[in-house]
Amino acid sequence: MKNRAKCKLCNDILESFHRYDYVTCKCGEISIDGGKDYLQCSAKDWKNFLRVDDEGNEIVVTVKDDTQSNNRNDVPEPKIMTKDEKIEMLEQMLKNIENLPKHAMDVAINHYDFYSYMAVVLSILKG
Repeated sequence: MKNRAKCKLCNDILESFHRYDYVTCKCGEISIDGGKDYLQCSAKDWKNFLRVDDEGNEIVVTVKDDTQSNNRNDVPEPKIMTKDEKIEMLEQMLKNIENLPKHAMDVAINHYDFYSYMAVVLSILKG
């Protein structure tokens, strides 16, 4: 999906093409950033912000303000996994890797992959 938006005030259509491509409309009401890496956006007034999909359709966004909620019931309790569940998760990770296409086994892993693996192993060792 392209990182595009439209300003309702000046009718500018913005598109961010890469990670550090910060774009603002001509009236300064809205901005977007991140290209395809992340869809970051800002607006002085969100009622003037529209997302634009790859087909050119304008999408009204819904903005959720998390700062107004102080209710602890909104946050689910983290699930405590047993050692057996952690080992099962690690075994499933290994099976997923084994099922990758042959050419995928020659591709370097990224830091997120390595971090995920290390986090599971650490949690198992901690008990």
